[in-house]
This record gives sequence, structure tokens and C-alpha cells, in this order.
Amino acid sequence: MNRLLYDYIVNKEHHKFRHTVDWDLSGEYSKNSLSAIERMADRFERVCKEEKAVILENEKICFMRTVSNLPDIFTKQEWEDIKSKHYIHELGYMSNLSPNYYDTIELGLFAKREEADEYGKRAIDNIILLADKYKAEAQKQGRDDIVEVLTQVPRYPARNFREALQFFRILHFALWLEGNYHNTVGRFDKYMWKYLDADIKAGLYTRETALDLLEDFFLSFNKDSDIYVGVQQGDNGQSMMLGGLDETGNEVFNLLTELCLEASCNNKLIDPKINLRVNKNTPKERYTKASHLTKAGLGFPQYSNDDIVIPALVDLGYEYNDAVNYTVAACWEFIVPNVGADVANISALSYPGAVDAVLHNGFIECETYEELFARVQKEIADRTADICDQIRDLWFIPSPFMNVLMDCDIYTGGKYNNFGIHGTGIATAADSLAAIKKYVYEEKSIDKKTLIAAIDADFEGYPELLHKLRFEAPKLGNNDDFADEIAVALVDTFGNALKGKKNCRGGIFRAGTGSAMYYLWHANEIGASADGRRKGEAFGTNFSISLFAKVKGPVSVIASMTKPHFENAINGGPLTLEFHQSVFADDDGVEKVGALVKSFIDHGGHQLQLNTVNVEKMLDAQKNPEKYRQLVVRIWGWSAYFVELDKEYQDHVIARQAYRV
Repeated sequence: MNRLLYDYIVNKEHHKFRHTVDWDLSGEYSKNSLSAIERMADRFERVCKEEKAVILENEKICFMRTVSNLPDIFTKQEWEDIKSKHYIHELGYMSNLSPNYYDTIELGLFAKREEADEYGKRAIDNIILLADKYKAEAQKQGRDDIVEVLTQVPRYPARNFREALQFFRILHFALWLEGNYHNTVGRFDKYMWKYLDADIKAGLYTRETALDLLEDFFLSFNKDSDIYVGVQQGDNGQSMMLGGLDETGNEVFNLLTELCLEASCNNKLIDPKINLRVNKNTPKERYTKASHLTKAGLGFPQYSNDDIVIPALVDLGYEYNDAVNYTVAACWEFIVPNVGADVANISALSYPGAVDAVLHNGFIECETYEELFARVQKEIADRTADICDQIRDLWFIPSPFMNVLMDCDIYTGGKYNNFGIHGTGIATAADSLAAIKKYVYEEKSIDKKTLIAAIDADFEGYPELLHKLRFEAPKLGNNDDFADEIAVALVDTFGNALKGKKNCRGGIFRAGTGSAMYYLWHANEIGASADGRRKGEAFGTNFSISLFAKVKGPVSVIASMTKPHFENAINGGPLTLEFHQSVFADDDGVEKVGALVKSFIDHGGHQLQLNTVNVEKMLDAQKNPEKYRQLVVRIWGWSAYFVELDKEYQDHVIARQAYRV
């Protein structure tokens, strides 16, 4: 590891090269009546010219943001006008796409320029000028190695591993600089392996020197990551996919895959976020190797099951060669590279919200549990229909350089234009219905009106009922079909409610099992719930059990959470498990965790992420943040530095159950 460079970046000393610009671009563009694409092209050109070439001591992979802000291209009034005519997703910029880095790295920007439109040509020209600025700085510093690399790329094809890595860095950097966000990495070990393989065979690298270069490359993701802020610091979408099947059915797992796991483990930084594709034939040794990265406490890798995901995507209409090359968006949503323009996180359904609505309107009249559940199913169907109806005339700010990197005209959409909808609070909803089924309809030990009154009072004055619902009622996660089958039925209901619905871009809607930040937001939209959850308490993140559920352990949780028919909800969203740090005290513990992951895949789970936690350390970090700057935790589909999170997100991680094996 380049320790000097590592410390420099971790200590944020490179921030001294940053500055902001105070250009009133929106006013200027509005006055001159520039089109949206002209504004994007002009801003990119200006920012490229404003960027300073900074090459840090001994770094091998350069390019670093020195302009830390991008002035808006629309005035407030223009934005209001746009939003009155169109549905705007998040910030309005293109995000969560996996562009075709590898063809560009293989061809060079000069070759791509020949087929680009006028705005794509302008973007390419400005990227090359910025690269030349870096080359001049390298010459000034006497860095002949960087001069040689930048003489070749990005104009021409990469000839070796280092040039390929530098080329990728330039492309990825440019996407952020254009204004796109949550720019993913894609199947890195699949498209980069040929460069490393050739270099090793030619004697240019040993395993150790290749790892050293890769660690330097991984550091480059962390130079600017604090500028790329989502809902929370760390939510930046720099997700890398490793492993998985290729178009011929062969496994992609090579030396580069192993080195990526090691580089991430050695750097112990939150970027890039590592994902690993596995299947029923993945050997247990691979899970053990990956669990050593989990031991590092980064929340990596996140696992995706090819046996479930690929067929499910094919069933949704993705061609096999596209489905087999799936990767993940910023968090965990399944997307396809190059041609996919899916908006994988466009909205979310609250399962507990649907249950709460029925409890307050119709529950009293339901004579049987079956009647109650039928009303819940209708409520879910009505809510999903409302979500779909609200998304009309979706519009994105045009992205000339993203368009260069896609194998489709991204302005009009891709080969796939599907919309993903999260499904949140599955355990809260399933546990609530299980409690009602058992105590109201079967045992008849709880009166309907009493239950509603207790919920509306946040259980104040109902201590025995609260204890019964919270700690004695059936809970998802115990491998008990009583609660588990309700969760299965809820997922099926959600998936079926979206079947056959077309979106405004000609695609379909995909149900998912993720929650994103909605595990807090949706929880605040309702009061207490029939599972004993108090008002203000959050739902479990993604496809997880309740925060306070008493369960037998991780084995029973895996058994419960692999029962649903994930082909009905394949937008993505992992089961999230927390393990106490002590689990990884020796190699035996690491192997046990690997065995649990294999069990999850063998049972038919679709996606899994693990967190290594120490509650005592996190509590101390809340009091003494300066002592824990590098403490990393997994949030919903990404990892962050604990002390940089808002307290509500910190508290949620602390409240999750820390398993032991």
C-alpha cells in the first residue's frame, strides 16, 4: 500500500486544492434561452477548464476534483415550470446507470468521437483537454510514467492494466463532473481482467505489484467521495460488481476478483462498495475468502444469487445475454449495463402503511382473518396503482457524455426502461398481521376495538398488551410458517399488483424488497403498529426482521427470509444481518459466517448483506466522534463512516440485532 498517499487522502489534506465557483449560469442561460443540452455542454466545458491538474506524491492513478460545486443550470422559476410539466426523479440528473466503460477503454475516445453527436464531441474534446492538462503537470513534476499513460489514454485504446485503470478513472470522473450521480462501476473483474492477465503473462506485474496498483486505484474513489452526497454522507453509488456467470455459463472469478477483495480489505475505506455474485455451485472457500472482507467491518461484500436473479430478470423480459450481465445500481437494485435505462428506485410502497389504513378503515367489519387480508391486498393494489399513476412524463436533464458511454440513445431511453418500486417494512406488516390473526381471530384474546385504541394511544395505558404483542406474538425470523407465510403472501401481493402495468417510457414496473431511507420515512408516517412497535420506532432495513423481534438466531432468520417467491419482487433489496465483532475473532468464526452465507444462497435467497458491529464502540463514537473517524457501518445499501451519519441513522444501526455464531 502507498501509505503516504493513503494517509494524505484519509486525513483530507487534498481538500486544500479545492475551491468553489460562484457563476450565475442559470441566469445567463435563461437570458440567452439556451436549451437544456446546450446548458449541460457549456457548463461541462467551463468546469473542465476551471479544474486544476493536481498529481499527488507517488500516486499512480490521477484525476481529482478541485472544483467542488456545480452551479445549477436552471433558475428557480425554470425548475418550477419544468416540474409543472414533468415528473422529476430526485435531482433530475441521470443516475444509477451502468455505462459501457469497457468498449470505450478498448476503443479510445477518438474512436468514440466519430460516432458521437455534436454535444458528445464537445464533451470528449473537453475531457481530452483536461487530460492534457494533467499530462503537462506530470511533465512538470518529472513523472514520466504518468506522461506515458496520458499520451495514450484517453485518446487511444488502453494497452495495459495501468492504462485501463487510468482510463476508467477519467471516464468515471467525467460523469460526476457532468452532473450525473450514483455512477456505478459494473462488472469490473469481467471487463478489466484481460488487461491484467496479459500484463502478468508478459512479466509486467507480480501478484504483489498488481495489488499495489489496484489499491492505488481504489484510493482514487475516495478522493472526491465526500462531494458526492446522497441522502447521507457515503451514499454515493460507487458500487463494483465482482464474480458471476458470463454469457457462456462460465464463472467469472479470477485473480483480479481476489485482488479486489484484498485491496478493499487492506484499504478499509467505504469506496468502492464491493458486491459479489454467487450461485449454488460457488465453492465454500470463496465464501470464506469473502468473509475475511466482512471481518474488516466495511459491510462488504453484498451478495447476489445468480440462480434467482438471472431467471427472474429473463421472466421480466430481459434478454438472457443482458440478464446474465446484470450488476447493481447505487445500492442493490438489479440493473443491466450498457443498454439499460431503468429507474430502479423511483418510489416505494409501505406494507405497514397499507395494514394501518385497513386497521383504521374496515378492520372492525372483518369477521375473519381472510377478509382482513383481502382488504390489505386491495389496499396494496390501490396504493401501487396510485404510485404508478403519479409517474407521468418522466424527464431527465440531458447528459451528453453519459450518452457517449451508452449503447443506446439515452435521451429517448434505453433498451430497458423499467421502474423499480421498493417494498418497505415487511416484518412490521407481517408481524402485525400474525398477531391479529392469532389473538383476534384464532384465540379471540384481544378485542378489535381495544387493539385499535391501544395502537392509537401508542400503548400508553396498555402495558400488558404491549408486552404480549412485542415479545410473545409470532415474529418473522423464527422459521415459523405462521408469520413467514404472511410475509410470502405480502410479497406476492405486491408483485402481482404491478404485473401488466406499463410506465410512461414503455417499460414495466418492478416490485422490490429494498427500503432505502424509507425504513425511517415510512415509519414516521404511521403511529404504533399491532406488532408492538411504538410510534417513532423505525422499520427493519430492507428485507429484514423487526428491530425488537426475539428470534432464535441467524439460521432461523435465513430460513424465514428465503421463503418468498423473489421472482415476483426482483428489483432488489437484501436481507441484512449484523454480526458482533467477536464472531470474527478467529478463522473458525470467519468460516462459520461463510457457511451461513452459503446456506442463504442454497436456500434460494436472492440478496444478502452483512454488517460487523460493536455496539459499545458505536455508543462511544456518538460521544467521542474524533476517536472513530474511520469506523464504518452498513446503512441500507451502502457503507458510511459512522460519525458522519445523522443520529437517527446511527441509532438504527445500534438498534439492530448483533448475532453470534
